[in-house]
Amino acid sequence: MSLQTIDAGCLAKMFLAGARRLESKKEWINELNVFPVPDGDTGTNMTLTIMSAAKDVAAMAEPDMASLSKAISSGSLRGARGNSGVILSQLFRGFTKGIRDYDVITIPIMAAACEKAVETAYKAVMKPKEGTILTVAKGASMKARELADGGEEDMEKFLQEIISHAEYVLSQTPEMLPVLKQAGVVDSGGQGLVEVLHGAFDAFTGKTSEESFDFSAEAKPAAAGESVRSSLDVQAGMEIKFGYCTEFIILLNKTFNIKQEMDFKAYLESIGDSIVVVADDDVVKVHVHTNDPGLAIQKALKYGALSNMKIDNMRLEHQEKLFKLSEKEKEQEMAGQAGAETEAAGAHKEVGFIAVSAGEGLAEIFRGLGVDSIIEGGQTMNPSTEDVVNAIKKVNADTVYVLPNNKNIILAANQAKYLVEDRNVVVIPTKTIPQGITAVINYVPDMGAEENEAAMTEEISHVKTGEVTYAVRDTVIDDKQIRQGDYMGIGDDGILAVGSDIADVAYDMTASMMEDDCELISIYYGADITEEDAEKLKARVEARYPSCDIELQYGGQPIYYYIISVE
Repeated sequence: MSLQTIDAGCLAKMFLAGARRLESKKEWINELNVFPVPDGDTGTNMTLTIMSAAKDVAAMAEPDMASLSKAISSGSLRGARGNSGVILSQLFRGFTKGIRDYDVITIPIMAAACEKAVETAYKAVMKPKEGTILTVAKGASMKARELADGGEEDMEKFLQEIISHAEYVLSQTPEMLPVLKQAGVVDSGGQGLVEVLHGAFDAFTGKTSEESFDFSAEAKPAAAGESVRSSLDVQAGMEIKFGYCTEFIILLNKTFNIKQEMDFKAYLESIGDSIVVVADDDVVKVHVHTNDPGLAIQKALKYGALSNMKIDNMRLEHQEKLFKLSEKEKEQEMAGQAGAETEAAGAHKEVGFIAVSAGEGLAEIFRGLGVDSIIEGGQTMNPSTEDVVNAIKKVNADTVYVLPNNKNIILAANQAKYLVEDRNVVVIPTKTIPQGITAVINYVPDMGAEENEAAMTEEISHVKTGEVTYAVRDTVIDDKQIRQGDYMGIGDDGILAVGSDIADVAYDMTASMMEDDCELISIYYGADITEEDAEKLKARVEARYPSCDIELQYGGQPIYYYIISVE
């Protein structure tokens, strides 16, 4: 007899099996990186993203669809790393929105949830590009809708055909993106998604044993009734200004336009703080700390019916927490808070900066420019959304500027921006370390946040960056033949130079970035380059471009022998 539905217990097993399958394939997916550099990270980013949610799911004894959906959505969001990881988290977020209100998933519900997943993921990307994980997800969703509308009733056949079509779409990604075709690979993010689907299907059909995705050794189940709300909500004790954490969802009775959203936020600001208002189609998620929850509720009722209402007395929670702690635990908690306060960039100030960087020298450069906190990471290890959120919370400032310094971290930084409630977060879309340095230099204290954001974003657009690393496999990119072990100079838009000598490649790469109006060349040498060799390169560049200012600084970055910028 064919199965026609999926319940919460089955879906949890499918999700965990998908996570395990992705984890087992992550290194292979990393190798699908278009550029043959030693830091392909799509598989790693997607795995860390899904594992963040998998640990929460594995900790649930008997999940229902609502609690399972929340664990998948919130867990993957916290752990989201890199563009591929963020997009994967958004696919999960949209999918769980489509299933959370049902006891079981039928084929029509599955089709609608797949459509919601794709819609949510596309919205998260400023300029969606076809030939990527988005295209594979969209293809799977379209097949799901086709089968559902065609009256398919066998869930196993339904899932199998969706995966087969996803594989076909994946095979076509090189035809959509010439860079994939030239490199001889399919889209790595799309491949990661297909692996998740395969793992989930194996669990559905019983091909994967439950023991193979046992997370008991890795997961720490939350205590019964434990709130998923941030511990910051209950830290302040009797100094809490607004005592009730109030959360609810508005089921809109009509479109919630921008003016209504702004008016509602302004009203909440007049009665409380820690405000989050997220409008999504026909629902609005609301979070506010206030001394009169009734006022917030009454205002919200003007826009529609309310659901998922939750009101917590934070002062009482704090007192109960302290009462349960032993004297030793109290001392440890107070010491931890004191340490966190010391780490939070000292005294309160109006503006703070966070930069993502790898390398001792680069970190010192950013600190010397006034950056408050360095997130260790970059191309070789993209920090998660939660990493960025934690860094923001440690900077004791009203406005915090975040410099991702890598195009693969910008999405995670933007997600973090919307998860921080108590300060203004501005993400400057810096794609390279030199752009981040230029952004900080061009900050003007006398200007407001919006003016500075515009000015800094404008200035980084004038910075060209090249990075020298080595090839890990043979390939052809930008009509350049690359052999394993060759050195490559990679610019903002592709390969600029290839050769067997590091200095020659760095020199040629710099030449390819130069234009007549360039005035400054900055050279940051990495951990594997001696100061003597770096000085020799600087001398060669100075001899060719005597009218330019040449700056040489120790970056200490791994993997990349040189990072060079031209302005």
